[in-house]
Amino acid sequence: MSPQSTSHHQPQNHAYVGMWVTDDGRIRHELLPNGRYDEARGSRQSAYQGRYVVTGNQIDYWDDTGFTADGVFVDDNTLHHAGMILRRQ
Repeated sequence: MSPQSTSHHQPQNHAYVGMWVTDDGRIRHELLPNGRYDEARGSRQSAYQGRYVVTGNQIDYWDDTGFTADGVFVDDNTLHHAGMILRRQ
């Protein structure tokens, strides 16, 4: 899937759909089943939005503003992303 193909959203078939949160609660990262994500930071809801693809335990993000990021699910309840540790909520 090309990073430019944001006009349609493909359903994601993986076990990581749901809310992921840093231990301090500042970053809340929701992986939606339609292949989109919505990230809140502090009091700013929907600070970042875009699409994502999970391959194995790797996640790749394409933000709607154009930047890309990635992460690794180190186990079923822990995501390492952009220097942060998020846990399944």
